[in-house]
Amino acid sequence: MVEIKTDAALDAMRVAGRVVADALAAAQAAAAPGVRLLELDEAARTVLREAGAGSPFLGYQPSFATTPFPAVLCVSVNDAIVHGIPDASRLRDGDLVSIDCGALVDGWAGDAALSFAVGTARPEDQRLMDTTRQALEAGIAAAVAGGRIGDISHAIGSVGRAAGYGIPRDFGGHGIGRQMHEDPSVPNDGRPHRGFRLRHGLVLAIEPMFLAGGKDTYYEDGDGWTLRTTDASRAAHFEHTVAVTDEGPRVLTAL
Repeated sequence: MVEIKTDAALDAMRVAGRVVADALAAAQAAAAPGVRLLELDEAARTVLREAGAGSPFLGYQPSFATTPFPAVLCVSVNDAIVHGIPDASRLRDGDLVSIDCGALVDGWAGDAALSFAVGTARPEDQRLMDTTRQALEAGIAAAVAGGRIGDISHAIGSVGRAAGYGIPRDFGGHGIGRQMHEDPSVPNDGRPHRGFRLRHGLVLAIEPMFLAGGKDTYYEDGDGWTLRTTDASRAAHFEHTVAVTDEGPRVLTAL
């Protein structure tokens, strides 16, 4: 069931979105060679706690997971695509890191992600991150009233395929509101002019994930959460919570 939000709900979701943006910024600022992944999670926890926000990630256990997620932040490094569990391992210069965070404020959710390099970025990693960010921007630009979900999917997929990147099967964006994951799903590749019609008040988490090796395949790590590329190539992930409005897309998780 797809829920269309009121304008008041969009304003409330913007409050949650700002908390998510602040948490991601704090986690990225904490990242440096030698820093443990758990320290990034703690930086995000501090922001959520000080804002009086809850975490939709902590304790989350969807049908595919064998255990609840143990953190408020997903930290996926190098060949990890998404859902990486922050642990005591340390970052190294040149690592490509993707962080994903959510927040719950007054019953409304926000969800966003970004990728960055630790220290000096490899040129090929910078291209991967830049392209994935461009795909997010293309997807947001397609989130207009009167369009369809397939327009967003096609916009994202066209950017990734033109660059020669893989797009992981079965994982993409989603509706968001009272719950972190709601209908409809938003694939990262697809045909335009198809799928659910976009209208004012529809809120979507749009999140391209591109794989540098060009393959669409991945595997689940032994922790039951982390998804990794099958060819050990690196991955990038960007995400925003976006409201479709009659005035154009409204990014709810911008700083």
